[in-house]
Amino acid sequence: MTLNKKTRFNPPENWQADLLHINPIFADLGQSFGPFSAEDWPSLSLLNQAFASEYRFVANEALEQDGRYYEEFIFATKTIPCRAKNWHDFFGALIWCLFPKTKALLNQLHIAEITQHGLKQRSKLRNKLTLFDECGVIICTEPRAHQHAELLRSHQWQQSFVKQRQDWWQSIRPVIFGHAMYEMATKPFIGLTAKAVFIEVPEGFSNWSLAQTYQFLDQALWHKIAKQNLLLDKQQLTPLPLLGVPAWYEANNQGDFYLNTHYFRPKRSAK
Repeated sequence: MTLNKKTRFNPPENWQADLLHINPIFADLGQSFGPFSAEDWPSLSLLNQAFASEYRFVANEALEQDGRYYEEFIFATKTIPCRAKNWHDFFGALIWCLFPKTKALLNQLHIAEITQHGLKQRSKLRNKLTLFDECGVIICTEPRAHQHAELLRSHQWQQSFVKQRQDWWQSIRPVIFGHAMYEMATKPFIGLTAKAVFIEVPEGFSNWSLAQTYQFLDQALWHKIAKQNLLLDKQQLTPLPLLGVPAWYEANNQGDFYLNTHYFRPKRSAK
């Protein structure tokens, strides 16, 4: 499946638990929340049971009846509206469960920007917040693999994904943050591109348990976004062809997969 600018992505119409159990992109979700029922969408009650936070998930009708803007509603009520039988909101809820501190921070920053600039004028920071929230992927590099951050930023795909492929999942650990990336991975297509944030992690991080991994990253992201302006750093939020990540797409086991320069684009030279 290949999308062009005129093609609108549509996820599967119905609940399909097999998608989450078979596709390796969803492995973290399956291990953290699964196995998912084959019969129907996880209920708000089940999602709230997995949500160790002061926030709660509620039906989207609460937002519709309230009338406030989405971010304002969450900030004021500490509840997150979720549309029923909706892949986008389902994955959004799981990201709230995995990154509660960071997600709450993003909401607070949205409100601060809205207070300063109003709803109609989107500031640079609000655009970055939305981009990371929807499309972010965290590339966690241990000390012996820090060079991969520069390789990926400079679009040296062959060097990172092929020639130094053995580093992936050994000293590099990719983690999806953007719930839209999960939604689109229900029907993966050539062209699926994330925005990468690079975080240096301790030696052996790739072998940590999922609980340790997400607790560390939630705290690290909160600190770097709140205290170090991570999302305004020009070295962050760089394009990452998501299906190029080793083990996340079967076709990339063949080296010629990376020869598609329409997908694995070279870095544009500075004018």
